[in-house]
Amino acid sequence: MDKYRVKPGQHVDLSKWDPADRSEFDGSRREGVKYQKKLRKRLAELQQLMWAEDRHKLLVVFQAMDTGGKDGTIRKVFSGVNPQGIHVVNFKAPTSEELDHDYLWRIHDHTPETGSFSVFNRSHYEDVLIVRVLDLVPEARWSRRYGHINDFERLLADEGTTILKFYLHISKEEQAERLQARLDDDTKHWKFNAGDLEHRALWADYMAAYEAALEQTSTAHAPWHVVPANRKWYRNIVITKTIVDTLEGFNMQYPDPEDGLADVVIT
Repeated sequence: MDKYRVKPGQHVDLSKWDPADRSEFDGSRREGVKYQKKLRKRLAELQQLMWAEDRHKLLVVFQAMDTGGKDGTIRKVFSGVNPQGIHVVNFKAPTSEELDHDYLWRIHDHTPETGSFSVFNRSHYEDVLIVRVLDLVPEARWSRRYGHINDFERLLADEGTTILKFYLHISKEEQAERLQARLDDDTKHWKFNAGDLEHRALWADYMAAYEAALEQTSTAHAPWHVVPANRKWYRNIVITKTIVDTLEGFNMQYPDPEDGLADVVIT
C-alpha cells in the first residue's frame, strides 16, 4: 500500500488523489470484504503476539472531514483485537482545563504503553486544521505547530513508538450523500449536526489545511497515508493491510517459557 504514503517533502494536491481509487485490489466488493476479514484475523493474531512480547508500541492516527468514516473504520479494522491491548481516544473540543495547558498536553497521556495500540479518532492535528480554518489562533501561532508536532512525534518514535497516520479522503459529493443519508434515517439523526454544514461550506479551506499538514508532517518516522475512502470496503483493506504489514515487520516472537514446564502435571 506504499502508493498511498506521503513521502517526506512531497508536494500534496488532494485534487490529484482519487477518493474512489481501488487499484490495489483486483476483485469485487464482496471479495474485498472477505479479504479484509482475513486481514483482520491476522491483525488480531499479531496484536496478541505484540501484547505477549511486550516490546513494541503502535500509535494509529485518523483524521478526516465530517462523515469521512473514522468511527466506522475503527469498528471494522479493530473489531477482533483484544480490548486489553488497545486504547481508542476521541479528541473533541478541548476542555477549559486543557486550554489552560499547551495544546499537546492532553495528547501525550494517551500515547501507547509498551505492548499496546493507541488509536486516535482526531488528534493533535486539529490544532493545525480546524484552528487554522476557523482562525481560532493567529497564523503566527498555528504555523509554528508543524514543527512542534514533528518534534513530538520524533520523541515518541525515539522512545519506541511506531506511528501510522491515515487521512480518510472522501469527495465533497460523497460527503453530501452521507450527510443526506443521516437525514433520511431516523436512527441516524443523532449523528447529524447543523454545524457540519458550516464546515462543509469551508471545504476548500479545509483541503488547503490538510494539504499543508500532510506536506509538512509526513516524515520517515511518522508517515501520512492518503486513503481513498469513498468505498468503505476498500478503505478498510488499505488501512488493515498497512497495519498488518507494519506489525509483521517487527519480526515478533512469543517469549520463551519458563524452565521445567514439560515436567508440570496438573492434578
